[in-house]
Amino acid sequence: MVLTDDQLISLVLSTKLIDEKGLAEVKKYAQNADVSLSDALLEKNIISDEYFGVLVSQALHIPFVRLSKLTIADEILHIVPERLARKHKVIAFSRDAHGINLAMTNPKDVVVTDLLKRKTGQTITPYYATERDINNTFHFYKKELQQKFNALLKKYAKKADGGLGDLPVAKIVDTLIDFAYQNHSSDLHVEPRDKDALVRFRIDGILHDMLFVPKDLHERIISRIKVMSRLRTDEHLASQDGKMRLRLEEETLDIRVSILPIVDGEKAVLRLLSSRSNQLSLVDLGMSESDLKKVHTAIAKPHGMILSTGPTGSGKSTSVYAILKLLNTREKNITTIEDPVEYRIKGVNQIHVNPKANLTFASGLRAILRQDPNIVLVGEIRDIETAGIAVNAALTGHMVFSTLHTNDASTALPRLIDMKVEPFLVASTIKIIIGQRLIRKLCENCKISYTTTIEELKKHLSDRMIQKHFIPIGQQNEVRFYKGQGCKLCHNTGYAGRIGVFEVLEVTNAIRTLITDKKDSDVIQKAAYDEGMTSMLDDGIIKVTKGLTTIEEVLRVTQVES
Repeated sequence: MVLTDDQLISLVLSTKLIDEKGLAEVKKYAQNADVSLSDALLEKNIISDEYFGVLVSQALHIPFVRLSKLTIADEILHIVPERLARKHKVIAFSRDAHGINLAMTNPKDVVVTDLLKRKTGQTITPYYATERDINNTFHFYKKELQQKFNALLKKYAKKADGGLGDLPVAKIVDTLIDFAYQNHSSDLHVEPRDKDALVRFRIDGILHDMLFVPKDLHERIISRIKVMSRLRTDEHLASQDGKMRLRLEEETLDIRVSILPIVDGEKAVLRLLSSRSNQLSLVDLGMSESDLKKVHTAIAKPHGMILSTGPTGSGKSTSVYAILKLLNTREKNITTIEDPVEYRIKGVNQIHVNPKANLTFASGLRAILRQDPNIVLVGEIRDIETAGIAVNAALTGHMVFSTLHTNDASTALPRLIDMKVEPFLVASTIKIIIGQRLIRKLCENCKISYTTTIEELKKHLSDRMIQKHFIPIGQQNEVRFYKGQGCKLCHNTGYAGRIGVFEVLEVTNAIRTLITDKKDSDVIQKAAYDEGMTSMLDDGIIKVTKGLTTIEEVLRVTQVES
């Protein structure tokens, strides 16, 4: 950071965005979460990244630039080589009559400016840009994957017979993983087909075709993946699971590997577990202020159970990790049992389920309770035995977190009762249930506004929803929305990144009565709405009105009748 913590504190206090008491809480959070003070201020939503940049630039008396709002020409960008740009956190973004304009996280770094001045023979004008903004801009350095691959093929192919020659398969696999990481992919698929193989990336929850490779190269790629993840290279008829760990840029990337034999050969799926996901706060995930208040009230209690629900890939684990970060202090003994351990958390005892050693969720949980824990995380409640032990743990003075595969928050309550947990135990232990989905955010680089009529809205939403969210605003006939046009940054999708839509069901006295009476989920859900719970659909539409996403995206993900 170009400013010291003392300078940063003075700067933030002068804005009146936070007082001394609030600042003390942020400093404590930064210490517990092992993040910088600036990152803590951003994670706690005390200040936006852009406004933070403006303040720092004013303090430095250096002009500020927001790279995410610019279109940078390739010839300008490549004035600074990628390796140098990443090492020193600098981006060349424009050139004018005075010389080259350079975005820097440390505009006082004369070593870099002097180097570029000697290299180009032009004057270098430094601008301040935030680290997050610059990191997001590195994406522009990446060529299209197919272009890079075709260049490799051309370079190494034998001229005589057009074969693949000494094509460096290790470099190809490294390039695939690096490209997936740079594009914020959660999964990398290598799928054999009849005459070739297809590489696909899952970006923001959607699979994208990225690369076609020759059939005879596919087997070599699979073999290389097996070697890297320490799997048997001579086994082609059985499924195999493995893992690998790679050092990429400034973080260690954990990768889960699954090999599955299909009709046309072996398919590989690599799950990329980036520590970037583990650094997100509940605010970063998109939880509203009212829902955050419910969460903070629940976790302030010394015991009870907090559940996160939703289908696979809805961000349940990320939300639970974000809550654990808030509770992770040296005064608490936090132990988790997971299948598998996706992200390492400093100061937390994490156990990996191992059925071969009879270490299941149930047996592991029993062992944990003998370890004097304050807080326990059970990765997932899958069976009757685990459900019973987890509920009893919450009843005997422990704070228990877990996830459950249900469509919404209210369905989790009868689901636990179906698992033979007594209704009075469910009612007395569960504090809140978080239901969630992940929706794609609009790309900030190509987002534009447009207007639509109330009549057009009626094609997507019920009269009740329109009345609730749109009509009261001046009784207008038109509503302003936003959409993404598509650009290089978002792969022409109009979306970049994801954010959560939430519903937080607080177990009140009225809800407890319904649970003990074994009422179904619809009755419980209605009672929760009557008490002020915001549904996932409502939360999504609120995000639409704020210009964060589109109605189509909200309806696609929530899959709720409007």
